[in-house]
Amino acid sequence: MTFNMIFRQQWVAFVTLAAVLLSFSVGAGAKSTLTGAGASFPYPLYSKWISEYQKTNTGVAINYQSIGSGAGVRQVLQGTVDFGASDSPMTSEEHQKAKAPVVQLPMTIGAIVVSYNIPGLTQELSLDQELLSEIFLGTITKWDDPKILAINPDLKLELTSLKKRHKFISTVHRSDGSGTTAVFTNYLSDISENWKAKVGAAKSVKWPVGLGAKGNEGVTGMIKNTPGSIGYVELTYALTNNLKKAKLKNKAGEFVSPEIVNIQKAVSENIPDDFILSLLNSEKEGAYPIVAFTYLLVPSDMPTGKLSVLAPFIKWSLEEGQGLSKQLHYVPLPTSISEKVVNKVSELQQL
Repeated sequence: MTFNMIFRQQWVAFVTLAAVLLSFSVGAGAKSTLTGAGASFPYPLYSKWISEYQKTNTGVAINYQSIGSGAGVRQVLQGTVDFGASDSPMTSEEHQKAKAPVVQLPMTIGAIVVSYNIPGLTQELSLDQELLSEIFLGTITKWDDPKILAINPDLKLELTSLKKRHKFISTVHRSDGSGTTAVFTNYLSDISENWKAKVGAAKSVKWPVGLGAKGNEGVTGMIKNTPGSIGYVELTYALTNNLKKAKLKNKAGEFVSPEIVNIQKAVSENIPDDFILSLLNSEKEGAYPIVAFTYLLVPSDMPTGKLSVLAPFIKWSLEEGQGLSKQLHYVPLPTSISEKVVNKVSELQQL
């Protein structure tokens, strides 16, 4: 055997060993990565869950982007993310576009609040069903409208002191496809035949009036920076940004604040097998009227390796993670529902 042949064999052996050692080194430090995107409604809670979960599961990296329910559904259907999130269930048309069935798993319960910015106003605003729909239809345009003062008689003196430009109402809505919008417009359609006929309900609608902003974050910022404005956001965004929240008249005829105790009263434990259940406009006394589940969207054909990473996180969120919900102003799922969802995740793992 020549010197060149011996050298070549030793070099090949060295390169092979180096490749094995490099592979071992990379594998030992590599993380299992999942990407998700969708609803801004649960984003504060999902971010907290991910942060806490990764503290004890250091080999997992989960990246969730708040881009709106509509965009989240599209990315799931296009296969550009591992999982999605939406505050409103997927439509039959969206299901038909899916390459494989998409399982919708309720993860928590939240409320949509009507927030407003009326400079100098210290009283809490009350709105009934007619007022709310007419404001967003643009048929009521001033804060000192007689219909508003009839329900809020103590506001008259405070409203008269407003600057002229601040007396005009500026409505704020989502500019992106939004599950929050779908829930809010479904509620308006439920309480107002006029709204139902003229605008309807969907993730995106043709708003009669108002300013658009992207995400719950964008709507929150616009309300905060626009005197005379009113809009709809998820409760956590209103609380963390010190936005004022209106009392809404519920189906029982009570003006109810969006507090956790009142949101809980709207929750039903009788959920069907597909987990699709509306919590809007509950007939229960004391119930806040705009309450909804928010869903995680999981493709049923998710690769086994990806599902083996996602499933434990979902189960942790439904068990240990529910304890973090109230801290961020969400309502934990009733145990009967969370157990049912955990069982569904186990079924997915067996497919």
